[in-house]
Amino acid sequence: MDLNKQTERSPGRRGLLRGALVACCAMALSTAGATAASASARTAATPTARTVNYVALGDSYASGPGIPTQVDSTCARSDQNYPSLLAAAKKWRLTDVSCSGATTTALAGPQGSRPPQLDALGAGTDVVTLAMGGNDIGFSRNLSTCAGLTSQDPTGSPCKTFFTSGGTDQLEQRVNDTAPKIAAALDAVRQRAPHAKVLVVGYPDLFPDDGVGCTSSAVPLAAGDFAYLRDTEKKLNAMLASQASAKGVGYVDTYASSVGHDMCKPAGERWIEPLVAAAPAAPAHPNARGQQAMAAAVERAVHCRANRR
Repeated sequence: MDLNKQTERSPGRRGLLRGALVACCAMALSTAGATAASASARTAATPTARTVNYVALGDSYASGPGIPTQVDSTCARSDQNYPSLLAAAKKWRLTDVSCSGATTTALAGPQGSRPPQLDALGAGTDVVTLAMGGNDIGFSRNLSTCAGLTSQDPTGSPCKTFFTSGGTDQLEQRVNDTAPKIAAALDAVRQRAPHAKVLVVGYPDLFPDDGVGCTSSAVPLAAGDFAYLRDTEKKLNAMLASQASAKGVGYVDTYASSVGHDMCKPAGERWIEPLVAAAPAAPAHPNARGQQAMAAAVERAVHCRANRR
């Protein structure tokens, strides 16, 4: 199944195709998901096609909290999250250890009762997706802070004022402080899975890209703070893309293809739920359509780079 063709046939999803450029930032993936040398050796030893082993690392934007059907209550993981959709489309063997609330610390160390996510990797891992960084900057907590400040100045930008009051943008600083953590995470992934093709998956468009807000009971953010939060997300994605490039791995831009489907759009058009979620999904997270969009973006990355080999 080609997720991109599926989105072409689905009303309201043609916007996914605007993100075709994301594919050209990903590492080439062979059908076996291994280096040319190791692939040749495996072909000689095994004449039939080998199943690709895919490991999904990440936080709640990968796990799909609230989206039916939830298959792991501890990590709020759905069987309709983008790793599951991608694996089904590509007929890959999936090991999904994405978990809500995960930070880069959860990669090498335990997350509650859960073992380190990196433990899922091994020499036989062919493909890895990593979606992480938002919790390291405390994005959900930051949104709660911003929502709590809205009543002070609903037409202004009290959230921006709060986070920049000391002369430094605290959220931008948190993004910068997370960069070396992502770099270390990618080094650890490479050490555990030396033959794998690695893709860092960015975050989709949460807020209106034009900066025009939609202050309401469902989105209780001040009018002037939408642009600030949009810019913060873009800085986070830019940092992820930069670290991916520095480490020689792929970056999947899920933002471009999701513009116009942010939390301010009406039900049926949005791929991100508002702060008071209406669909079965977590607040300020991708709903089922959003996960489908992310899966399509990753699959485009796979196809584009494979075709450029």
